[in-house]
Amino acid sequence: MPAHCAVKNDPRCSVITYLLPWAVDYTIGYYSQEVQEQILTLPDTLAARYIVLTRRMVSLGPNLGEPHTKAFGGGLFELRLKGAEGIARVFFCTLVGRRIVMLHSFLKKTEKTPPREREIAEGRMKEVKHENT
Repeated sequence: MPAHCAVKNDPRCSVITYLLPWAVDYTIGYYSQEVQEQILTLPDTLAARYIVLTRRMVSLGPNLGEPHTKAFGGGLFELRLKGAEGIARVFFCTLVGRRIVMLHSFLKKTEKTPPREREIAEGRMKEVKHENT
């Protein structure tokens, strides 16, 4: 990085951001404190996978592609976690301003995602999007 970019508010640095818009990181937020705690208390290998994938999302954006992320339609996505202790899913959506919001998580016990888990995420997504319009 050029030395002049270390100076805060240097107009020459904004040129770099303009030319490389992907260089601006995303931010990750949570629907609630409870959602954040549920995710962070996932079994060890699932929590570790969550951390690795969300770091990628922050730098590369929310669409990591399968098998890591999957679009459910209507703006709802899932982060797919697999580890020694099993499989977990974290539903999320995106907002203007490069923001990712984690909506709901659960440990997967069946082949298909239970409809109730998706309904919870969809309801929370509607709330979050309504609050941010």
